[in-house]
Amino acid sequence: MLKQMTARMDFHANALLLRAQRQQVLASNIANADTPGYVARDFDFAQALKSVQGGASVSTVALTDARHLRLGSADPRQAEMAYTVQTQPAQDGNSVDLDRERANFVDNSIRYESTLRFINGHVKTMLSAITGQ
Repeated sequence: MLKQMTARMDFHANALLLRAQRQQVLASNIANADTPGYVARDFDFAQALKSVQGGASVSTVALTDARHLRLGSADPRQAEMAYTVQTQPAQDGNSVDLDRERANFVDNSIRYESTLRFINGHVKTMLSAITGQ
């Protein structure tokens, strides 16, 4: 019974961690908008969340030898980063599209806040059920 009650919390906690990671990536892209040669990065949030929840990842590589290097991060909650597609080529090789990055930043912020509010509401509901109110 307790596992069923906390399973939803685990899902949203993982989503919150990935949202925070994506926020850092997007902020880094915006901060480097004027850096020559900087290539914007991002990750597929849905695929990363699926990977964290135990779903099959498209880029899973089997290690057949102890000397092989592990791709990505050892932490399963770290999303696999990819380079964004350049829509507006720049003379200095910078691939940051400020309009797109700002829109993604605001969208991710709103989703982060809504996930946080859902977690808070779920905790309040669980506390009221425990106290019998």
